[in-house]
Amino acid sequence: MSQDFLVELGTEELPPKALLRLSEAFTQGISQNLKSHNLNFDTIESYAAPRRLAVVVKGLAESTPLNDVINWGPPAKIAFDDEGKPTKAALAFASKNNLDPADLVAENDGKIEKLVYRTQAGGEPTVDLLEAIVQQSVSKLPIPKRMRWGANRHEFVRPVHWLVMLFGDEIVEATILGLHANRETQGHRFHYNQALDIQNASEYASKLKSIAYVMADFDERKTLIRQQVEAEAEKVNGQAVIDIDLLNEVTALVEWPVALLGRFEERFLDVPAEALVSSMKEHQKYFHLVDADNNLLPYFITVANIESKDPAQVIDGNERVIRPRLSDAAFFFETDKKTTLESKRESLKKIVFQAKLGTVFEKTERIANLAKAIAEQLNAPTEPVVRAGELCKSDLVSEMVYEFADMQGIAGYHYAKHDGEVDEVALAMNEHYMPRFAGDELPSTLTSAIVALADRLDTLIGIFGIGEQPTGSKDPFALRRASVAVLRILVKGEYKLDLRQLLSLAFKQYTSLPEGEAVVEQVLNYMLERFRAWYEEQNIPVEVFQAVSAKQLSQPLDIDQRVQAVNHFRLLPEADALASANKRVANILAKVDGDILSYIDDALLEEVDEKELAKEIVEKQQQVEPLFEERDYKAALTALASLQETVDNFFANVMVMTDDEALKNNRLALLQQLRALFFEVADISYLAATK
Repeated sequence: MSQDFLVELGTEELPPKALLRLSEAFTQGISQNLKSHNLNFDTIESYAAPRRLAVVVKGLAESTPLNDVINWGPPAKIAFDDEGKPTKAALAFASKNNLDPADLVAENDGKIEKLVYRTQAGGEPTVDLLEAIVQQSVSKLPIPKRMRWGANRHEFVRPVHWLVMLFGDEIVEATILGLHANRETQGHRFHYNQALDIQNASEYASKLKSIAYVMADFDERKTLIRQQVEAEAEKVNGQAVIDIDLLNEVTALVEWPVALLGRFEERFLDVPAEALVSSMKEHQKYFHLVDADNNLLPYFITVANIESKDPAQVIDGNERVIRPRLSDAAFFFETDKKTTLESKRESLKKIVFQAKLGTVFEKTERIANLAKAIAEQLNAPTEPVVRAGELCKSDLVSEMVYEFADMQGIAGYHYAKHDGEVDEVALAMNEHYMPRFAGDELPSTLTSAIVALADRLDTLIGIFGIGEQPTGSKDPFALRRASVAVLRILVKGEYKLDLRQLLSLAFKQYTSLPEGEAVVEQVLNYMLERFRAWYEEQNIPVEVFQAVSAKQLSQPLDIDQRVQAVNHFRLLPEADALASANKRVANILAKVDGDILSYIDDALLEEVDEKELAKEIVEKQQQVEPLFEERDYKAALTALASLQETVDNFFANVMVMTDDEALKNNRLALLQQLRALFFEVADISYLAATK
């Protein structure tokens, strides 16, 4: 037998950015706790709205399953004495299982006769377990900071006001967070500000929606909001830009969504669109509209939590609210344009980048010098990268960025354009922050890429140099993200730059660092280790990366090309045998005392299979040498794969460690050259245990 189970926790308005995470955790917690009691159920459904977290479990078993339990005791031969009376061991077994010693029985456990007690476990009524199951789920919710309210000692993310717990048609006897469970939920704060009885779990969502103006299903509200917003945009031939994070946040703010189209004055379109969008999105939770050419339109869409009889009045109220925000943005923009980015640099001398590393002005000086050195390595013009490096942080002291933090870089671009800076310099103001997050776009120009590298390398060397490198989950300067960004730029941009050299150049920009020059190797190892996660995301086995790491290279582009080649090679049918052979060769050579000959004496080649291997090694050396020069590692390893049969025959028929010293040394030289061929790309012996 089974019943549906409903639990709803009613609260003050929950944090909108946390609602979805809380709902998922609540549902997962209840599901896991039910399973831990071996309670079967058909489906589990989540419900989340601003003032409620709820879960409905369909087809929940009415009791835990019955299981046969066999308790084995001591062997029968020591359980009874010569007179047939129970021994201490038997009496202890009887006491443990609440048995009368006279009822003790013995059975064969497959080996010997033992005392045994058969019973059944389980069969506990589900209703008796639900209070603890819900309590555990509530206590484990991801709430960084809990609060108390009134004289209540209970803690939660927001004050709680009601609790519904139904199993079938019956109220579950339970107390959670000081609330006694009943069947009374609450309707919409304005449309239906009163209690509503829920008779059973199956009517929960439909009754709230049809009577109480509450759409409890988060996904249903989200879908409806998207549809409404898109429909409103079509009224003015626009397209709504629906950011998923904003959509989730708005969905978490309303129980009864109604999308409304508003308008702002076209004069505000002279302000950078990003500032207007930031104001609408971050401060007002509005969706903005664009035309077919992706130009911002003078409209916005707000989602009300009420079905107004006079929507025009609601729209007017929102337009009144947004007007001063946009006016502020326009004022900041016009004010900032009165001074150039060059003149703003002076103010950077008052802003500390890091107490031990100086001011932001000093950082821009280091960025500019490092960018120039990188440009010289790439045979690129130095003037634009130096200029961009000097100006790249100037917008930090602008009114616009002070008010709208997410305009950092974007504001710099617009001010650089206004100042008459060349396009590459202006673009670098914004693009040197790219990529800002995983999967973000990379800088589009060489100038932007160089400044982006210089900025991050300076931070990495500086922070490591004062001993503030990341530990555990703490990474206040986002050095992990900076490291991955550098690697992405170097690899995706196909820049043949050596990371060790770049870090050394960055180190030289500092007059003194407590950690000394050893910091270069420390940062290099830290950064290259970020490749692991990169390749894990590409489903490339860690052994592939380890095979390349054995080369101890420091040029990210070259490392990536080798990793891709080894990953391709490992899937070839010959790969397993050649990897194993390379591992065998490595083990043999590791045991050799002294130097190994650098040449092969053809006169000492006696066996057919060693002659054949020597011949093919020479042929392969000639074949793959131009491929190595072109860094076509994939083609080189594919060509070397044909050595598999010859290598197998060699090991099957040739004794390497022979008593004849000359023969042995010649064969070791042969193996050394074989290994060197593959090691030009990577140490493929790491692949021996994987496929």
